[in-house]
Amino acid sequence: MSDDHAAHAISAYGSQINATPHLDRLADGGMRFDSCFCTNSICTPSRASILTGTYNHVNGVTTLVTHMDNRLDTFPKRLQSAGYQTAIFGKWHLGHGPEHDPTGFDRWRVLPGQGHYHNPIMLQPRRDGRGHTIVERGGYVTDLITDDSLRWLDRRDPDRPFALLCHHKAPHRSWEPAPRHFTMYDDVDVPEPETLFDDHAGRADVVQAMRMRIMDLDPIVDLKAQVPPGLTEDAEIRWRYQRYIKDYLRVVAAVDDSVGRILDWLDHNDLADDTIVIYTSDQGFFLGDHGWFDKRMMYEESLAMPFLVRYPRLVEAGSVTAEMALNVDVAPTLLDLAGVDVPESMQGASLTPLLSGERPDRWRQSMYYRYWMHRDGIHVVPAHYGVRTHQHKLIGYYNDPLDQLGANGPADPPEWELFDLETDPAEVHNVIAQPAYREVARALAAELARLQRDLGDDPHPAATAALEALL
Repeated sequence: MSDDHAAHAISAYGSQINATPHLDRLADGGMRFDSCFCTNSICTPSRASILTGTYNHVNGVTTLVTHMDNRLDTFPKRLQSAGYQTAIFGKWHLGHGPEHDPTGFDRWRVLPGQGHYHNPIMLQPRRDGRGHTIVERGGYVTDLITDDSLRWLDRRDPDRPFALLCHHKAPHRSWEPAPRHFTMYDDVDVPEPETLFDDHAGRADVVQAMRMRIMDLDPIVDLKAQVPPGLTEDAEIRWRYQRYIKDYLRVVAAVDDSVGRILDWLDHNDLADDTIVIYTSDQGFFLGDHGWFDKRMMYEESLAMPFLVRYPRLVEAGSVTAEMALNVDVAPTLLDLAGVDVPESMQGASLTPLLSGERPDRWRQSMYYRYWMHRDGIHVVPAHYGVRTHQHKLIGYYNDPLDQLGANGPADPPEWELFDLETDPAEVHNVIAQPAYREVARALAAELARLQRDLGDDPHPAATAALEALL
């Protein structure tokens, strides 16, 4: 798993800006999920959902500072109890200390918080089992995480099954490439997204007020350069985009190298046919789309996760599914494939039928999303929830500063957006007020209420009232 790797920066997903040959090996040898989504597009909550198979209002990890209770039931714990050798190396980002250090793993070495790209320190358990100790490392973080993963594989008991989580920091901000990739893309102009100059007209007021525009990047920290003098605003946006996207793609290149090393190891050890390999990220990322960087939003580029699965004994090579998959499905899927009982407490569904080429009659046709951090002091993204179907998306910004983290000032009126994903896949036309979409909006409101009821989440009363007034 990587951090903030957008699916549209993977050539197997049709990227127009980079090539990822080793990730493409997974797609060529397995299944590509074209409709895989996170249920909360921010690192800590999404990782908790992946491990536990539950939504954030259930596992309690709703924000970046609500760290995961390591006593929660997770798929690594259940695999470990079933006899699997388990390990995690790399990014954890679920808190540290007695209540938050990794559990369910025979071996772990993780970054504290976000960690550093170059010469990182890492945490690992003390020999006496009491807490963790600090290890200083020399080198590039993506390579070190891969080294640790391969070393553990070499030293495992070959007579017992294993579950390895190789979790990269990259391509999280701020983007610092490996030396071998310093000059990659120097001689090219990376294509711009069609919505780079989106003016956000017609979108919710709180969306227009967010601070995730390319112009909000720190030139020195994020772009590592002074802005050339005399540029028009459009020219500066284009200059900033090139600086940003090239470093982003350079750190992605190291992740792709890592995937290649692991796939090569499986080939050389005759384990490729018997090993389930999944590549994913904790959420998507805006690569200049809508003029933004970062994630958090329910818009497609942030909502969508790459999800590639190779398992030759089950999955047809080069297959693709458009059926909906969610981050909460990862845990039940891995347990199911391993022949381990899936607890009823897990809210996700096993993807095994899809992987085997089936199309279940009652497979989900909608998904629920909720972002909890209301207008933090950096990106000013509003708390919101919504429902996505294959055709439409309804998003409600309930704008209650007393209800969410990091907000100040009085509550603003709730706002709603509706997008027609068939006629407007770029999500630039909010049609919530158009009479032609009144019945669509009513159906989506009913589906949103059903999902919240079925999943056990509480709607925001003011947002519900505002939507009813619109309809």
